Order: sequence, then C-alpha cells, then structure tokens
Amino acid sequence: MVVKTVPGLNWRLALAIAAAAFGASFQHGYNTGVVNAAQQVISPWMNETYGANHDYKEYMTTGQETFWWSIVVSIYCVGGIIGGLLTGFVADRLGRKGGLLWNNIPVVIAVILEIIAKPVGSYYVLILARFILGFNSGLNAGLAPMYLSEISPVHMRGAIGTVYQLVLTISILMSQILGLDSLLGTESLWPWLLAVIILPAIFQICTLPICPESPKYILLNKGKEVEAQSALTWLRGTVEIHDELDEMRAEYEAMKLVPQMTLREMVTSSATRMPLVIACVIMVAQQFSGINAVFFFSNDIFKDAGLTVEAAQYATLGVGVMNVLMTFVSLVLVEKMGRKSLLIIGFIGMLANVVLLFLCFTFKDVGQWVSYISILWVILFVVMFAVGPGSIPWFLVSELFNQSGRPMATSIAVGVNWSANFIVGLTFLPLKNLMGAYVFLIFAILLILFALFTHFKVPETKNKTIEEISAIFRQRNYN
Repeated sequence: MVVKTVPGLNWRLALAIAAAAFGASFQHGYNTGVVNAAQQVISPWMNETYGANHDYKEYMTTGQETFWWSIVVSIYCVGGIIGGLLTGFVADRLGRKGGLLWNNIPVVIAVILEIIAKPVGSYYVLILARFILGFNSGLNAGLAPMYLSEISPVHMRGAIGTVYQLVLTISILMSQILGLDSLLGTESLWPWLLAVIILPAIFQICTLPICPESPKYILLNKGKEVEAQSALTWLRGTVEIHDELDEMRAEYEAMKLVPQMTLREMVTSSATRMPLVIACVIMVAQQFSGINAVFFFSNDIFKDAGLTVEAAQYATLGVGVMNVLMTFVSLVLVEKMGRKSLLIIGFIGMLANVVLLFLCFTFKDVGQWVSYISILWVILFVVMFAVGPGSIPWFLVSELFNQSGRPMATSIAVGVNWSANFIVGLTFLPLKNLMGAYVFLIFAILLILFALFTHFKVPETKNKTIEEISAIFRQRNYN
C-alpha cells in the first residue's frame, strides 16, 4: 500500500526525535569514545591505585596495565551484549518510550560510581560503572532506533533513523574534545569527564514524557486504537492521518493471524530467516569493517604512523569532525540514493582506503610525508563508513520486520552487533602486534565479502511499507 497523505517534519515530531536520540545515542557514543581520550590519565591512576594497595612496594607491569585497561574497554561491550539481548523483552513489557525512560536509572548509578571511584581508590568500581553503562547503551541501541522507526513517516524513515548515528558521532567527538588535557582530560578532572553523560539523561527525563509512546506499539501490541490515533495525531501535528492509520490497522489485523514470534519460529520460518540473516550480517559488517579499530585505537594508529603524541591527538579530532559531517550528508542521501546503494558505496570505499592505509604503514619509513598521508586515508575511511555502514544497520532491522517479529529481531541483531564490537576490541591489538600492518588485510577481505553480500542479498527498503518489504522476501522464497 502506498501512503498518500503523510505530513512531514514538525516541532512535535522533532521533539520526540531529539528526546529519544539525544538521550539514548549520546550515552552510546560518548562512552565508546571517552576511553580513548582518557586513557593517558586513567591508566596511570590505576597503576598508582594498585601501588597504594600494595603499600607502594609493587606496581603493575606493562602487561598488567594493558590487561586491566583492556578490561575497562571491553567490559563495556559485555554489558552492551546483555542489554542488547534484552531489548525485545523490555520493548514488549515497558514499551519503546517506557523502556528508554527506565533505562536512565543505570546511568545515574554508573555516574555515581564513576565519581566515587577515585576517592575510594578502586578501579574495580570504575569497571563496574563501565559494565552498567554498557548495559544501558545496549538497550538504547535497540530501543531508540525502534522508537524512531515507528514514529517516522514512511518517506522520512531513513533520515530519522540516521539521527541515532548522527548523535552517536557527535557524542564521540564531544568525548574527544572534552578529553583534551586543556579541558577535562587531567589527573584531577577525569571523573567529571566520565560523568558528563548525566546531562543527556536529564534531558531525556525532562523531554520524553511530553512525547507519546510509539503509535504502532499502542495499537499493534496493546490493541488501543483510540490512544494510537491520538498519539499519531500528536506526532503528525494534524488530523489528516487516515492513510497511515489504515496501514497500521491492516498490519494489526494481519498480526492477529500470526502470534508474537519466538526465536525458534523466527529461525525456522522461511519468511523471517533471511531478513534475520541480513540484519545480523549487516550489524557484523558495521563492526568488522575496521571502524572500531580506528575509534578505539586511533591515537596508537597515528603514533605508529610516526606522528607525535600531540599531532596524533589532533588527527583523531579531525577524524571525529569528518565523521559528524559525513553522517549529516548520509541523513540526506539515504532518502535519495537508498539504503543498499549507500552500503555498497561505503564498503567499497572503505576497502580502497584500508588497502592504502596498509601501504602507508608498510612504507612509513620512506619519509614523514607518508605519515601525514595516512591521516588522509583514515579520514576518508571514516567518510566512507559514515556514508552508509555507520548509520543504516541501526534502523534497517526495524524496516525488515513487522511488529510481531521486530522486538525479537532487534534483540538478536543488537546482541550480535555488541558481540562483534567486543571481539574487535579484544583482538585488534594482539593481532596488530602479531601481524603488524598486515592486520588491515583482514579487514580488506571482510569488506569484499560484505559488499558482495549486500549486492546479492540485501533488498532496497527506501519508501517501502513493511508489507511491500515482506512481499520481496515472499517472492524470493517462491522463486
């Protein structure tokens, strides 16, 4: 069915988008980037704390310091996996909006732990805080894109879905800027650098209650048509919502024939198996493309390329700025060029840049100019990532499934995303130490596979209703 009358963006819809995206995505991005910015001050504090606990007679070895720092980084992903896998349960029990609001409680607890970690002299407290924040971000990564997708007009679904990734990139950049030693990246102020995340939590607590729950959730999950119509009218800023409401009613009637899907039914059903595979592979592609190697270890990459510590820090900032700018561009392009085209362009562009980055690392002793060219390739790598692979996976899973399968599919896909994130964070440095620059060839091979998979398996979902997207998979199964 083609929606004939669909109002566009208005201040109410914009408020709902801002409340959900800024309050949720900021936590995800900021807590991902802040560890890179704060490592130079927190890691020595951990060593000093270890020494204090041993009467200053013993300190961490380099290996121990690296091990405990990797725990600080990776425990965030462990929490993210658990939070992501619980997305479907929380989305069904508390709703999309309700889940987002309740999910601010872990932020408050974690901020308190981060602030007291230094006074009590325990890096275990910091590790616990990082785990709780990972749980919060894992839930946010499923709930927020789901809410944004369900409140969006069909013709704006991609652009509004991209807002999650846009805020994520902005928050990563904010963590890099605030982490400078001229701001909060100091021995005395780093707890407050970590505690900045309380601000978006306060913003969401103040703004999201003003906005309605997802109309689709109200109608399709709760069966309350009057309340759903009221919510949709509020979001669209007009009573001319008949076509969109009719589409929701049709989906609701279809859902009555198909009960809420279980994991086993989703995996065994020919109608949902391929969409689930696509959602999971694209999530893996986002993480295994090599982008987290750039974000987690960007300073190390630039220093290994021959830059000074200060130059590496500002080069990382340049990467963050470009990531934000290109995500803005992606927000516009996604509704013009489509999801599939941008994913393929992104993967092929990243492939070219990762090969060039490999060559720069291999021949960095040729001259200082090679080191500075490596900055260009890293920035272009991030540009290609932001064009499509960065933003599209978060909302693509919501486009591939109807209301009965969406929560379960989102749980699986987000859990897979965080698991892949964890694997990359845990294995990149050991692989880099073992293989040197050749580690980038692993990402090159993976990018080739992801581009081919996208070309042959991923359908275009731009401007298509869920029924039209489902019809594509039914046709493929028939053929």
